Amino acid sequence: MASAKIQKTIARQQEKISEGQFYEAHQQLRVIASRYVKSESWDAAIDLLYGGALALLKAGQGGSGGDLANFLVDVLGKAGKEVGVGEKSKLLTILRAFPPREPTKKRFVTEMINWSSKVGEYPLGDPELHHVAGSIFAEECEPYDAERHLALGTKDSPEQLAKCEYEWYTQDEPNTAALYAARAIFPYLLVGNLRSANKAHLIFTSRLNSSNKSLSVQEVSSKSSDMRVYPILPLLNFLGLLLLAIQRGSSDLYKQLAKHYAPHVKEVGVWDDALAQIGEMYFGIRIPRQGNPLFDMMGSMMGFGGGSPKPKPKKADVPPPPAADLD
Repeated sequence: MASAKIQKTIARQQEKISEGQFYEAHQQLRVIASRYVKSESWDAAIDLLYGGALALLKAGQGGSGGDLANFLVDVLGKAGKEVGVGEKSKLLTILRAFPPREPTKKRFVTEMINWSSKVGEYPLGDPELHHVAGSIFAEECEPYDAERHLALGTKDSPEQLAKCEYEWYTQDEPNTAALYAARAIFPYLLVGNLRSANKAHLIFTSRLNSSNKSLSVQEVSSKSSDMRVYPILPLLNFLGLLLLAIQRGSSDLYKQLAKHYAPHVKEVGVWDDALAQIGEMYFGIRIPRQGNPLFDMMGSMMGFGGGSPKPKPKKADVPPPPAADLD
């Protein structure tokens, strides 16, 4: 909790803000915070910037509030603060206070995630921070930012992402369902999170079924697997079978799928890179890479290969189920 002195300072600036003196309040808060930073009074600087940013954001001053919010993240880094409950609470409270589509918000999210990746246990950023940021971007119809963060979020993120993709799908043609489902599935597969990919697929298709009673669906079941088959949506069937092939760890099944659905995948035109990565990650199908011919020739002569393959992301630990009687 902020000290009495800090609370008094914030209250004084709050009065200025309520009177419409936004610039004066912003500048004074910045100057006072800078003094605390110079004297390494980290907690005082953090509390002041938190209170000041929140007051300005609540007054609709996204630019000034965003500036203090980014200053706060910078101070958290300089102070060597770890990703604790208190720090996350402050950052998420500020994030939720940003006006919709405020330009400084994206920079704040980037800085916040970068800070958490440097001092926390997650190299790609704290999952809770990702989840909240992604959920907010989804609510504001910012699909690319929503996908980027929800893919690295918590166990609740797949449901949020699948629901968002379905809502976006409803504004498109009925036959594009698989394109939106893939946007909820591929990101999780590409970070090695098969469990979340399966959850996203289940939620998307469940919504599709419940909202389209006339849609033809066939339930195919076996001792180990259940699957919905959509006669008029071949690419949605491909996604379901792809997940099944990954669960089984069957490269042969994957190759059969890729061959059978090749004409449909070719029509999409944007899945090739993702599927190539998935093929390498889960089935050991190496992606052809163009190297430097001279370097490759020298490598073969001297006993080392040309090019430097990227390290394979670790797959999710999901044991393959017994074979299912699916065509």
